[in-house]
This record gives sequence, structure tokens and C-alpha cells, in this order.
Amino acid sequence: MPLTLLNWLLALTPVLAVIVLMLVFKWGGSRAGAVSWMIAAGIAILFFGAGLELIAYAQVKAILLSLDVLYIIWAGLLLFHIANEAGAIQMIGERLPKLTGDRVMQALLIGWLLVSFLQGMGGFGVPVAICAPILIGLGFGPIQSVVMAAIGHGWAVNFGSLATSFQSLMAVTGLPGELLAPAAALLLGVAAFPCGAIVAYLGCGWKGLKRALPAVIILSAVMGGVQYLLATNGVWTLGATGAAIAGLLVAVFLMRLPWFKSRQGDALTNDQASAEPGKEKAKSFLVTVSAYIILVVLAFLINLIPGLKAFLSQVKLTLQFPALNTSSGWITEAGTGRMISIFGHPGAILLYTSIIAYLIYWRAGYLSPKAFGGILKKVGRGAVNSSLGIIAMIGLASVMMHSGMTNMLARGLSESFNQSAYPAIAPFVGALGAFITGSNNSSNVLFAVMQQETAALLNLSIPLILAAQTAGGSLGSIMSPAKIIVGCSTVGLSEQEGIVMRRVLLYGIIPLVIVAMLTTLLNLV
Repeated sequence: MPLTLLNWLLALTPVLAVIVLMLVFKWGGSRAGAVSWMIAAGIAILFFGAGLELIAYAQVKAILLSLDVLYIIWAGLLLFHIANEAGAIQMIGERLPKLTGDRVMQALLIGWLLVSFLQGMGGFGVPVAICAPILIGLGFGPIQSVVMAAIGHGWAVNFGSLATSFQSLMAVTGLPGELLAPAAALLLGVAAFPCGAIVAYLGCGWKGLKRALPAVIILSAVMGGVQYLLATNGVWTLGATGAAIAGLLVAVFLMRLPWFKSRQGDALTNDQASAEPGKEKAKSFLVTVSAYIILVVLAFLINLIPGLKAFLSQVKLTLQFPALNTSSGWITEAGTGRMISIFGHPGAILLYTSIIAYLIYWRAGYLSPKAFGGILKKVGRGAVNSSLGIIAMIGLASVMMHSGMTNMLARGLSESFNQSAYPAIAPFVGALGAFITGSNNSSNVLFAVMQQETAALLNLSIPLILAAQTAGGSLGSIMSPAKIIVGCSTVGLSEQEGIVMRRVLLYGIIPLVIVAMLTTLLNLV
């Protein structure tokens, strides 16, 4: 099909529908995605020559891709709610601030390190919802606390939540993680520094940032380096988690230095944060956080022991799809859909961890006999809407890809920007998708193939441009209205989301610009 302005605008229409429905009409991702899917299907049939058979096969492929991501989301939420019910999150939140009385280090501990750790473990807006109240308990203002927690975890989104966003990137592009991980880990590792520096500034101003700068440099180098090593050695599911754990361990060491110990009286303690002061003493810290210890151990064992990984990967779910073509000449070659390892999948690792952790907590008396039903209800409430949104968005992207609409968008972009300019644009495309949908997952699903095809047309490094896409989506997701609303809901700011969003946008654009500059520089190397 020839590239004309009308054809390009028609291909863009489903994406514009998502933007308008979510930003103007305030629809959720599931409703906006479903309506936009219908618009995409109609345009594909009427203007791009797609038949009903093509639409049907595209949707089956989309469901298979969705299962790959939803396996992690449901199992991740299950583990989080089991650990939360046992008191793990509360205990971590109470213990960390007591390690130091230094104001700026407390801001970094909770607003950068803990929120990044929680993003690694679960994500989906939960880190901000948990860490913002802890920061308020330390004496920071409500708006200040939400903004700090939102900015602080932006670098950890892509390889957080057991790398669900990265999993989506691999799924829709068909490229292996070994090819995509190095550039993505590099860009996001560098982004860790501005995220930490902004948290220090928001918490304690320019003086606090100046004093904390050595610690921010050391911690961002450690976390960025650990994430890079994990991601490039096949353990991307623990990229953000392992990096945040390393950061927390190094921070404990730094807080013992005279530079920070000399200011022990600067901040409030968090003694008042616990509603049941004697409860923590009655529980073993190691038993309480055992869920996360088990997760780390299992993930490393399964990913690093070839025989174990091969054994668990024997049973796979996949489907064979025929070649599909439109009457306008766009062809999708025959092949298998996304292959899902039932027992070796990151979601399976989360499920094993959840079962073991539940048994440990139950034997230790940390869970009541009726806890399981309540946990399942919370998982359902947290996962249903996001699951429907992901299925709708992946279905939309699949229809666009199989009908040639994505290729049409890529051709238009490749002719609008030259080879040297596009690398700076790519992160903002990813950020826009995440801002609209509230999810780096959805951004990768919507735009990754378009970015991939644009890179090919401009003869750019495809791994670099896709890294810019997912890094931009990671940083853009923290600015999305959906996540801001979740964060505000736990600190009594339900009527002030607009104020919080403006501040998050103001500071959140900084790491995004740095990623765009670095992508441009890497393209020249």
C-alpha cells in the first residue's frame, strides 16, 4: 500500500483513539483498548484489505502473547499479597528508617531504594502506594512524598515486576532477551542517577543533594552495574530486584560513615508508624521477609543451572499459525506464536515462591486460617482490570501489525526524521505510550514493533532503538495519571492529583531527556 497522508492518518487513528479516550474522557485501559481495537479492526478491514480470518488469527496470537505477561502479573500479585498479609512490607518499612536518623539518607532509603525494591518484586502502582505513607510518617509532606516515590522508581520499571515489560518487548518483537538486554540495561542504569538525585533534592533541597551526591553516585553506579550484569547474563527477571538489594546493602554501609552518622538527629523516627508496637518484636525478621529471599534464590537457581532450567522448560504452550495476507499486499509469514514455558516461566517461579512462602507463614502463625480467601480476593481486584487492559491493548497492536498499519506508521516516521534525529525521539514515543496507558507493558505492545520497523527503515541499531522505547516507557509510566491516582489514594490526596502530576511531569522529564541524549550519543559511536 502506498504511503500517503490519508493512509498514515488512518493507521494512526487507533492510537489517537487510545489517547483521547484515556486522557480526555478519563476511560480506563480496558474500555479504551476495547473500543480502539474495534476501530483498528474496522480500519484494517475497510482500508487495509484485512479479512475476518486475518483478524481472528491476529486475536488468537494476541491472547497467547497476553498469557505470557499475565502469568507474571497474577503470580506477582499473589506473592505480594501473601507477603503483605504476613507483615513483610510493614516490617521492611519500619526497619529501614531506623537504620539512620539522617534526613537525606532516609529520603533515599524509602523514596529511591525501597520503592525500587518493591517495583522489582511487584510493581503495578503498589510501590508508591506503600512508600508514600512511610515518607509522610518520617515528616515529609504528602505531595512531596508521592512525587519522591514516583520519581524514585522510574529506572526500575522495565526490569521490575519480574521483567514483565521486558517480557512484553521480547514477545511482540520476536527478538531474544540476550540481544535486547545490554542496551536497555545501560540506558536504565544511567537513569538511576537522576532518579536518586531528584529524590535527594525533593527531600532536602540543594544542600541535601550536595551532601548526598557522593552517596547517590555510588549507589546509582552499584545498582546500574548490578542490573546490567544480571540482565546481560540471562537473569533479567531479577534485574531491578537484585540491583535494589545491592543498593540497600551498600546504603547500610554508607550510613555507618561519619559523614552521615554526624546528623543522626535530623529526622523523625518511624516508631509511630506501627499501629501495633509489640507486633514486630513477636516476629522473626528473616521469617517475615522469607518470601523475597526464596524468590531470589529460586530465580537464580532456575536461571543459572542449565539442567534445572531445561528440565522445567520441557512443557511449552504454543500454536502454529498460517501465513496471512491482506488484499493490499501486506504478508505475515507462517510460524509459531509466542512460546510459553509452563513450569520454567518467570510466572511459575513466582507461583512456586508463593506456595512455599504461604506454607512458611502459615506454620509460623503469621497467617490466619481465613487469610487465603482474602488474599485471592485482593489479587482478583488488583489484576482483573489490568489484565483486561493488557488483552485489549495487545489485541489492538496485533491487528495493527498483521494488517500493515504498524508498518505504515513506521514508514511515515522514517520519512519525517533522519537517521541522526530519530534516536532522540524514540524514548519519548515509549514515554508517550506509557503515559497514556499507565503501563510500560502496554507501551511496548503498542509501539515496539513500530519502533523496530522504523529503526530498520532508517538503518539504525534495532536493539538500541528498542532499548530507548522500553527505557522511555519505564520513565514515562511514573508520570501516568493511573499511577498518580494510586499513589495519591493512600495519602489523602484524592482531590489533588493534578498538582502531584504537574510536579511529577516537571521532574520526571529530566531522566527522560538524559536517556534521549545517551541514545543519540550511542547511535554515533
